[in-house]
Amino acid sequence: MARPSETAGTAWAEVDLEKRLWTIPASRMKKTREHTVPLTDQMIEILTAMEPISCRYDYVFPSDRKPLESTNAKTVNMALKRMGYAGQLASPGLRALASTSLNEKDFEPDIIDTALAPVDRNSVRAAYNRADYIDWRRSMMDW
Repeated sequence: MARPSETAGTAWAEVDLEKRLWTIPASRMKKTREHTVPLTDQMIEILTAMEPISCRYDYVFPSDRKPLESTNAKTVNMALKRMGYAGQLASPGLRALASTSLNEKDFEPDIIDTALAPVDRNSVRAAYNRADYIDWRRSMMDW
């Protein structure tokens, strides 16, 4: 449910496999607020598979041509295009699909919104609500 730029720029320093958390620093977030993502079993498998490939670099997903840099944020869209989804699905659509599916399964809207890390349009709520709902989000992401 992370944005393509957040995922592409994932640094090993942001990942805590023991605690099963990925903490994206505020400097990389659209909302300019740190965002913590609970890691599912499937994500742990991906990270474990990536470790021997990229652990000597800063980024989990290094660029194939410039491994000291992260992969391009547009890589997801290119992959979707190559899979035949050109004109039908782009990376923001995956976030919409996740939100729609979770809302249809009656997950709590605040939990879904927190997982998406949107920019809160309600300035009072944005200023005061610091809940991250990690345990609830972990359960939701496992679903």
